[in-house]
Amino acid sequence: MLRQGASILWLPAGLGCLIAFAWLLTLVPGEIAAGRAFAAYGGIYIAATLVWLMLVEGLRPSGWDLAGVALCLTGTAVILLGASRQV
Repeated sequence: MLRQGASILWLPAGLGCLIAFAWLLTLVPGEIAAGRAFAAYGGIYIAATLVWLMLVEGLRPSGWDLAGVALCLTGTAVILLGASRQV
């Protein structure tokens, strides 16, 4: 980001988000594995990066980008739905 001329003020915001994510992951109930929650989060994170690409960077995702996100969100749904049936 800094190579693209962005302000160093983005650094605290990014670190804050990472810290918040790590803290929220500790709140996952014991009967749901934190690893499963982290894996499911991956799909959401990938989708959010495409939203960032569009809104902040002003780029349009390709069909391959959208297909990849759809695949990841399908995986996220499988993880979450499978976990709800096991508990």
